[in-house]
Amino acid sequence: MSVNVKVYSDYICPFCFLAKASFEKAIQGKDVEVEWMPFELRPSPSPKLDPVNDPSKRMGWDQFIKPTAKKWGVHMKLPYVSPHPYTNLAFEGFHFSKEHGKGKEYNDRVFTAFFQEEQDIGDIDVLTNIAGEVGLNQGDFREALMTRKYKEIQQQSLKHANEEAQITAVPTFIIGDERIQGVVNKETFERILDQELKKNRNSVANGCNAM
Repeated sequence: MSVNVKVYSDYICPFCFLAKASFEKAIQGKDVEVEWMPFELRPSPSPKLDPVNDPSKRMGWDQFIKPTAKKWGVHMKLPYVSPHPYTNLAFEGFHFSKEHGKGKEYNDRVFTAFFQEEQDIGDIDVLTNIAGEVGLNQGDFREALMTRKYKEIQQQSLKHANEEAQITAVPTFIIGDERIQGVVNKETFERILDQELKKNRNSVANGCNAM
């Protein structure tokens, strides 16, 4: 019996990109169903993040993110996109992609476009190019973003994250009955996944014995 995992993250969150890398290594070969969930750190009209010109954020990058990425073999750089964009359009694109069977591919590509290539993922042209790269119809994708077809769906996603799931920071991983917030290594993910898989197997076995 598989373990269900919900991953709440934001495309401009470097901790999300780091944790995503260790998480995806941990789930290889395991019976896991993953659902990626949108969360906006700075939804409009909140002030945009600007780590490039914020000394405290730059310090955090240099002291934790950069050395951790090197240790884990994760290629990433501080994107010199100043300020960092809002991610509502990128997530509206995610909903389009998910509806057309390319949610995971799109999700991965938006992350790498930002943290490896320093592309402005708040720009419709950039997002449309990404959509084409993962095999989506660019014309339909662009029209969906221009008309804000998925705006309400994204707002509902944020409401769910804030009110129902009570997400206060990202990344947050809900693995079965366990909740992990922040960056953890592959071994920690593997331990928790194995615990949840064992719990599920025991639950199925106990159910069979009761019949």
